[in-house]
Amino acid sequence: MRLHLTLSSIAIAATLFAKPAQAQYSWNNLPVVNEPVFRKDTFNILRFGAKADGLTLNSPSINKAIDACNKKGGGVVLIPAGLWLTGPIVLKSNVELHISRDALLQFTTEFDQYPLIETSYEGLAAMRCQPPVSATDAENIAITGSGIIDGAGDAWRQVKKDKLTESQWKRLVASGGLTSADNRTWYPSEKSQKGSSVKLAGVIDPNKTKADHEEIKDFLRPNMIVLTRCKKVLLKDVTFQNSPAWCIHPLLCEHITLRGVTVKNPWYAQNGDGLDLESCRFGRVENCVFDVGDDAICIKSGRDEQGRKRGVPTENFIINGNTVYHAHGGFVIGSEMSGGARNLFVSNCNFIGTDIGLRFKTTRGRGGVVEKIFIRDINMTNIPGEAILFDMYYMAKDPVPLAGEKHADVKVETFPVTEATPQFRDFHISNVVCRGAAKGIFIRGLPEMPISNIEMDNIVIKAKKGVELLEASNIRLTNATFEVAESDPLINVRNSREIKLANIRFEEAKNFISLLGGTSGVSVSGTDVKKAKEKPVFADGAKTGALIIK
Repeated sequence: MRLHLTLSSIAIAATLFAKPAQAQYSWNNLPVVNEPVFRKDTFNILRFGAKADGLTLNSPSINKAIDACNKKGGGVVLIPAGLWLTGPIVLKSNVELHISRDALLQFTTEFDQYPLIETSYEGLAAMRCQPPVSATDAENIAITGSGIIDGAGDAWRQVKKDKLTESQWKRLVASGGLTSADNRTWYPSEKSQKGSSVKLAGVIDPNKTKADHEEIKDFLRPNMIVLTRCKKVLLKDVTFQNSPAWCIHPLLCEHITLRGVTVKNPWYAQNGDGLDLESCRFGRVENCVFDVGDDAICIKSGRDEQGRKRGVPTENFIINGNTVYHAHGGFVIGSEMSGGARNLFVSNCNFIGTDIGLRFKTTRGRGGVVEKIFIRDINMTNIPGEAILFDMYYMAKDPVPLAGEKHADVKVETFPVTEATPQFRDFHISNVVCRGAAKGIFIRGLPEMPISNIEMDNIVIKAKKGVELLEASNIRLTNATFEVAESDPLINVRNSREIKLANIRFEEAKNFISLLGGTSGVSVSGTDVKKAKEKPVFADGAKTGALIIK
């Protein structure tokens, strides 16, 4: 069975999601999330001819069991203990797919089993290979159990040499496939290599034919779990691992719960996100563990004009008690956030070795408004990049450069404000402890649209560098402690206004604060700035009157 999500259906989706009046949510008034309920009837896939021999392709048997369960009013489709080789599976309403303890649902590496379909990828309508697990317009569905779902992602992914040891690289090259001309990237097939050189590969375009997509089919790797326009979804206790691209991708869904889920991808897995919630409403992500190759818990809502036309934000989510190990970001919003995001409540999370802790990214052209974001009680250790990052110059590169790489400096210039100008505003972050980061806090807005109304309270950060505020407005940092290795300056402010720093604690520093450009309205209170060896710096036109120390 094929999944169909055309350009027109994506546009129509916005009308299917009625826009109710916005509730005034707070920590004392969190969104209510409804969970599915199932009949107890059980449909064991063995009754439908499935064999746990690691050789038999069980997708016909599993899909027959799902169809039978659905037609009889719902229940549980049971995957018992064993190794079950399978092709794509399509979930239907009122069906709970239960992966038993000691069961491994292993997706095949036979690419012919994954036909090209019209779907969505990275926020745009695109042709991609059919997902290993999908559901469309389903209600009351679940994937539960203590077993494992493996997406066979290693068969699909290109791999950068710099992300492997020398021995790992040699084994990978010896396994087959081919390498790039500079011998820096491995591809599993010629179609995969060819697709890597196609701009916006797979994106639906009237000038592209089916044959054009078939020529690069292997490059158009699928997201592993794709749930589209579904209501009342539960993912519980299962381990999802080794996805070809994004691992779990709910799109235009309502009332979705992830509880006790483990998501694993190799750290070198390109586009190996853990969870991407795109244009979804009402949900919980709690007590989950992520160890992935890209962003871990990521909020999205479409890309550029298509995302703005859809106009469906991701909103009303509770994200609590999760642990993230390797990932590009622990909790992330963007960069495909053109439909906006709001009413997100993130708490009690641990980020351990994550490239960036709290990562909020966008770029010109996206548009969209991200607001009413509430974050508290976050612990971080060993963060190679920034503990807290807001960046409106996202460049689609790994946040921490590999050896020999260097991120180019951005060119700061002012553009007119249009519907394509993104906005980050109204964030509330408190009770954050980070022991070890390259930089504590980095906020970089656009000259025409500063990042605004950010409150950070009770922050303790040990890092190489302190705080950088660039093109920002109405930023409040209170009750913050910094232990930094490089303090020249501890806080750097450029072209920003209405910056309030209160009760900032630090050990001796060369310079406490530097003001650059058109910065104005910076106030410092409750802070012993005399601990700094040198006086504040004013440069690039900054006026001494821009700083008030109380």
